[in-house]
Amino acid sequence: MRIAMWSGPRNLSTAMMYAFAARGDCTVSDEPFYAAYLAKTGLEHPMRAEVMASQHQDPAQVARDLQAETDQPLWYQKHMTQHMLDGVPLDWMAACRHAFLIRHPARVVASYLQKRERPDLAELGFQRQVELFDRVAQQTGTAPPVLDSTALRADPEGRLRALCAALGIGWRPQMLHWSAGPKAYDGVWAAHWYNAVHRSTGFEVAEGPLPQLDDWGARLAEAALPAYRTMAAHAL
Repeated sequence: MRIAMWSGPRNLSTAMMYAFAARGDCTVSDEPFYAAYLAKTGLEHPMRAEVMASQHQDPAQVARDLQAETDQPLWYQKHMTQHMLDGVPLDWMAACRHAFLIRHPARVVASYLQKRERPDLAELGFQRQVELFDRVAQQTGTAPPVLDSTALRADPEGRLRALCAALGIGWRPQMLHWSAGPKAYDGVWAAHWYNAVHRSTGFEVAEGPLPQLDDWGARLAEAALPAYRTMAAHAL
């Protein structure tokens, strides 16, 4: 079974990938469309050259690769919604079960600004996530599962059990823990983006109050709120 998890940046998406990899019955893929996204947008992300050299830059080839066979019962694919630009093939999605990982925009903006200078709204992927959610719901006739990262950190086992049930797969307690340090399946960009999760061995404690943002950051988070609230209405 192929599981496509759709997230924006700084949504605990890497920790979720580690949780699935820890199951023992699951192979994982880390943001397979990242190089294709950078090639098309020309964005100067950290480690751009390394990312471009590490993956196919043709999204059609990436889509073909995502339809290959795997020797594990599960194939977890960590996807960033902002990578799915106009013209990127979406037909491969029909062979996947889908889930969506969300996080309050204020937390996303605060975390993102620690790693990269001011993004625009599209780079955070909120609206594209709603569009992909609607596409999956229309194609399958049912709303796919949505998991809020705040609820996940407050109750990792309960939320992961609920997600597994919604996906039709068995729960495994190994999902709650992983070893510290880099992973062989990390994208090459991990050296810049994954410092915190590399120090972790499981999901962190519950999040506190929303972070305080400067005026620019607050406006960006406010612009993302409608899309976030649309998704949050479907949260497990």
